[in-house]
Amino acid sequence: MTKRIFVAATQQNDGKTTISLGLIAALLKRFDRIGFIKPIGQRYLMEQGYKVDEDSVLIERVFGIKCNIKDMSPVAIDRGFTERYIEKGADEDYAKVIKDSFDKVAKDKDLVIIEGTGHAGVGSVFGFSNATVASLLEANVVMISSGGVGKPIDEVMLNKALLDKEKVDLAGVIVNKVLPEKYDRIANLVRKGMKQKDLDVFGVLPHEKILDIPTMREIKEELKIKAMYEGEDLDKQAEKVLIGAMRVRDALQYIQNNSLMIIPGDRDDMIQATCEVHSGKLKKGCAISGVILSDGILPRIKTLSLLKSANIPVLVTDEETYAIASRVHSLVVKLKPQDSHKIKIIVDMVEKYVDIDNILKHSK
Repeated sequence: MTKRIFVAATQQNDGKTTISLGLIAALLKRFDRIGFIKPIGQRYLMEQGYKVDEDSVLIERVFGIKCNIKDMSPVAIDRGFTERYIEKGADEDYAKVIKDSFDKVAKDKDLVIIEGTGHAGVGSVFGFSNATVASLLEANVVMISSGGVGKPIDEVMLNKALLDKEKVDLAGVIVNKVLPEKYDRIANLVRKGMKQKDLDVFGVLPHEKILDIPTMREIKEELKIKAMYEGEDLDKQAEKVLIGAMRVRDALQYIQNNSLMIIPGDRDDMIQATCEVHSGKLKKGCAISGVILSDGILPRIKTLSLLKSANIPVLVTDEETYAIASRVHSLVVKLKPQDSHKIKIIVDMVEKYVDIDNILKHSK
């Protein structure tokens, strides 16, 4: 039987995709043929005419895995799916769909990484929680949790209860996104705490801030904001978000390199100052990542011309300044195939901090 590892998490955005990607990179040094499947996906793209989870597309493009993309993402949960299921029931045999796709993905493979969706209970509403799917595919689970000491232990045990109910073995735990300044203390405590629960800890990973910093392209696409000018680099990261609503001389002390400026469209003085900071006239070494013009107001023609010539990415929204700033701050950054620098960081981290051989020992 093809070896398989089910990567689950205690909640959304704990780092399943990050860990899955790192695991595949590490496992490709040990095996020639690795497969990947995300049986149930909630964020999908249209790929080759199919609704395909974006994580499956990411893995396929990064590693060049040769498999029908639809089999890597057999069930896509689109808008209205849950309501339709509750009202009318299943429109197909999901168990058969998932099992058939897995068998095709696993054919001639040494090992398959199975990525779950959210916590162990996600999907229960239509009878296919992560725990149920892991049982269906006869896979042991590696559980990802993030940060802290008590929180990951509590959440892992809560998820384990559902895995136990479905007779699925929890192989072990990876604790992700631990604050670097607390790493040694937390790594030591969480290993002791999990051991008291008879659970192996396969790894503890520090939080890498760069992985959570969005690019201007991500801000544009995820928040659905129109681009007025794409500038010289729409893939530049916005490391600091500033609201340009104060006096220019006060704002200058806060502007740093790679800042995103959110400015009401009628603040021509602030927009001009931003362009001059970017060019080095007002402040040295402070390239601006981008500008969002808010409140549905456009500046004067002369100011627009200045923005265009500065070659800064400029987005435009009707939203009020503080509303769009809040949305930018709460944006969850998703890994994209073109994020080669981030991908290298992830691969190096997993290789360094995760005990791959111990995971393999506990896999089916």
